[in-house]
Amino acid sequence: MSIRIFVTGGTFDKEYNELTGELFFKDTHVHEMLRLGRCRCELDITTLLMIDSLDMNDVQRDMIAESCNKVSEDQILITHGTDTMPETAVVLAEKVKNKTVVLTGAMVPYKFGSSDGLFNLGSALAFVQSLPHGVYVAMNGKIFKAGNVRKNKALGEFEAIN
Repeated sequence: MSIRIFVTGGTFDKEYNELTGELFFKDTHVHEMLRLGRCRCELDITTLLMIDSLDMNDVQRDMIAESCNKVSEDQILITHGTDTMPETAVVLAEKVKNKTVVLTGAMVPYKFGSSDGLFNLGSALAFVQSLPHGVYVAMNGKIFKAGNVRKNKALGEFEAIN
């Protein structure tokens, strides 16, 4: 059975405009990252959104949950911005049942070359195949259950709440 990947944007997919210094979205980098990582998993990749997670609202979170519920795959990986990833995980845990959903992202844009995104994507693929049904956040080699994770902005990493 294949793994469904839903792309929602976030730092994973940001580009840098050298003239203005602004970050922006063009296309997802997930396909290139999977190729570079020599991924051999059977995947179905769908771009749902290309936004910064700070711009994500409840309507978009509901749409992500609905998309998870509609697909036949029970292993789902979601690329997501790190700022509101824990909030989206909580919504998905309430609305998506009998599936393993893993959200991941990057602290540094993939295009910067020193991104944690490639490692996080690979880790999330391993976690989505090995964890029981539920919703999780995978960042920097660690896995957290939805509702028990936050982004520690002072340390620049994710941590368990309890």
